[in-house]
Amino acid sequence: MKSFKLLLFILLSVSTFAEQTTTPSQKMTSTLFKHIKIFDGKSEQLKAGYDLLVKNNKIAQIAKGITADKNTTVIDAGGRVLMPSLIDAHTHLMVVDSPEKSIYTDTQTYIGALAAQAAKEMLLRGFTTVRDAGGPVGGIKQLIDEDVIYGPRIYPSNAFISQTGGHGDFDSSMSYLSPHFTGIANKTALFGWVNIADGVPEVQKAAREVLRSGASQIKVMLSGSISGAHDPIDITEYTYEEIKAIVTEAEHWGTYVMVHAYSDEAVRMAIKAGVKSIEHGLMIKPETFELMKEKGIWYSTQCMSYSKTAEDFGIVGTPAEPKFNAAKEAAENAYKLAKKYGVKMAWGTDTFGSLELIAAQSEEFAARAKYFSNIEILRQVTSLNGELLTLSNRRNPYPDAKLGVIEKGAYADMIIVEGNPLKDVALLGQPAKNIKLIMKDGKIYKNILK
Repeated sequence: MKSFKLLLFILLSVSTFAEQTTTPSQKMTSTLFKHIKIFDGKSEQLKAGYDLLVKNNKIAQIAKGITADKNTTVIDAGGRVLMPSLIDAHTHLMVVDSPEKSIYTDTQTYIGALAAQAAKEMLLRGFTTVRDAGGPVGGIKQLIDEDVIYGPRIYPSNAFISQTGGHGDFDSSMSYLSPHFTGIANKTALFGWVNIADGVPEVQKAAREVLRSGASQIKVMLSGSISGAHDPIDITEYTYEEIKAIVTEAEHWGTYVMVHAYSDEAVRMAIKAGVKSIEHGLMIKPETFELMKEKGIWYSTQCMSYSKTAEDFGIVGTPAEPKFNAAKEAAENAYKLAKKYGVKMAWGTDTFGSLELIAAQSEEFAARAKYFSNIEILRQVTSLNGELLTLSNRRNPYPDAKLGVIEKGAYADMIIVEGNPLKDVALLGQPAKNIKLIMKDGKIYKNILK
């Protein structure tokens, strides 16, 4: 019965996706966009009166009066805005149920099928690139890159690295059967979800295993969390020597470390160790934001999650409620300090849990509008996120061109939108209505231009 339901789910997913999108050509072609206004990912002004030519998978020319040859498809945008497609710097594509169910379910193929659907839906919202912040997403990435399924480019972190009792220790049992003492393999390790490691030699090995798996960057749990089974939100996880050892391994492979960290103490330790990207960071103090600005450390936080309530997430009366409320209370001040000190700001959502919850991804635009201007948000979700991804350096899975910008030689990843996002960025929060065309890698996945 489970197999029948899985087959039915996949068939329905494929048919639903086909109704909403244009099947991309597997043969590289040329496409000429005419009558467009261009937001290039950086400028505060739209560039009007230009045409844009795509050849193969890159932008070949931006100029006035480009002529098309007989092998070029011409698309008239009707004066709409063409801009870089969207980048989410913090996703968990494999966490399509609660973390516990996603990890410990006996039907990992079901989780994989749900993840494939989540990737398709994310692409349809205009997100053609994501930095996945933990989970065994490598198989989904491979299928997308091979054009077997549709989805965004993925910068994978693969298995989290966590200490015993840290945020990656998802086993809710209070009597932990540690594999170090029992020799019993843990499902989190078997299925590529988490490497539990303690002490410098273990974290070195864990980092090397993550890099061996094809990760473009390493994700480490460095403080307590809201949803964790054993970790109060105020604790600092790992020692300086441990996180420094992981950073060193990343540097040897030409990439970087991103850390889950709420507390100021954890963030300061991470900065000292050479971490490049702070995820969440809601309890950072002013002097630490100043240090982040000085050292060029990225701040990857989320606004939409904390615009909601514990009741919205169904956690009232659970151990997560007081931790969520503490984070929510700190969030607004953190966003204001980040803007005040001008730290490098990423755009990410950390959406996970179900297809319905992941679909809330686009609500991040409206939530950020309370703290940032339209142009600031647009830069975050395009050119700034594109810059952040280059930190993967030698481990960059897409090294041949820029992402997040509209310029000659950049990847042909772009969307055409109804309305002007420079005046109202919240329109991107309604992708089905306002995103008229989606192109990724020179291929069109959605076109409802009239």
